[in-house]
Amino acid sequence: MSVSIERLDVRRIRSDFPILGREVHGHALRYLDNAATTQKPRAVLDALRDYYERHNSNVHRGVHTLAQEATEAYEGVRTRLGRFLGGVEPRGIVFTRNTTEAINLVARSIVEPRIGSGDEILLTEMEHHSNLVPWIQLAKRTGARLRHVPITEDGRLDLDAFDDLLTDRTKLVAFAHASNVLGTINPVERIAERARAKGALTLLDAAQSIPHMPVDARELGVDLLAASAHKMLGPTGVGFLWGRPELLEEAEPMLGGGEMILEVHLDRATWADLPQKLEAGTPNVGDVVAFGAALNYLEAAGLAAIRAHEVELTGYALERLRSLENLRVYGPEDPEHRSGVISFYDETIHPHDLATMLDLRGIAIRAGHHCAQPLMRRLGVPATSRASFYLYNERADVDALVEGLEEARSYFG
Repeated sequence: MSVSIERLDVRRIRSDFPILGREVHGHALRYLDNAATTQKPRAVLDALRDYYERHNSNVHRGVHTLAQEATEAYEGVRTRLGRFLGGVEPRGIVFTRNTTEAINLVARSIVEPRIGSGDEILLTEMEHHSNLVPWIQLAKRTGARLRHVPITEDGRLDLDAFDDLLTDRTKLVAFAHASNVLGTINPVERIAERARAKGALTLLDAAQSIPHMPVDARELGVDLLAASAHKMLGPTGVGFLWGRPELLEEAEPMLGGGEMILEVHLDRATWADLPQKLEAGTPNVGDVVAFGAALNYLEAAGLAAIRAHEVELTGYALERLRSLENLRVYGPEDPEHRSGVISFYDETIHPHDLATMLDLRGIAIRAGHHCAQPLMRRLGVPATSRASFYLYNERADVDALVEGLEEARSYFG
């Protein structure tokens, strides 16, 4: 990272998050489960309360003051998100409940009409279930074939294998920007360029990247991109799909009902313009508005500064964890090539036992298969322990994790 990037004032940032001031089992909370969901700054909590106290109304249809205020706030976040993604057109942004729903929308409305028996969908071994199950279902409905890019021993995609698996039969390449288990940051531009040369669409699961680093959707060269607000300081229940508008224009709506129509008769209907045609029913207005406050907070902190902070903190954590015997740490060795996610397996303690012991010290980590069972089988373990960092974490959190791990080892003998 560039040395000119201003360092984060982590102590000041931590003061913006009320939950970080609480205790768990008599210990200060050390929250290291950010890959699952992030904590919310006071600005987001205030925005949510302000919306419901002063502006609550349904959007788009009303002419009264509250309806106009709610609509302006809701659509303002769409515009704001377009700038956050590098200046993309707001009409190419569809609000969903989460990344999972966005991927399912792509499967149903965009890919399914373009694919048939004998066609192929190219995925990877490191995908979250959200980017596996919709394609398993689609293949069952259409007769399409699923293929998967393997990973190397250090947790990277085998790009030679990718080149071999990508053929003229490939209709879609769907993959994660950053692995929620390995932390691996994949070479999006290279993959997108190769896919485009074969005429295949690309879908990027950006849930683990957009909160942590600058992401320009157009520069990446992908056709579609999905992410969730709750992983980037925003509320739960809000996600989004960005797509090239010409692709979304062709899409048949996955859900039908109010809001997404232009004209309805008893036996037929026509659809509204983008993005409304893909947002049926009353949207999650209040949480979308609060998501706008999260975007403001992240931009004020600076995505480049957040990325530099996480690289430094991840490097420190990797150094400390790798010094322990009988501990397997997964993913690339260089923190520059990974996100702030570290999965590890202690050969002396089951991950769930370790997570329970750490919780007694106020340390929150994740234990399990992390919605990536095929990847666990590839790694040869039933589950891993996972610590994941964000802009409000500090070295003291890493030290507490390692000390807690060592205490757990002592307890279990």
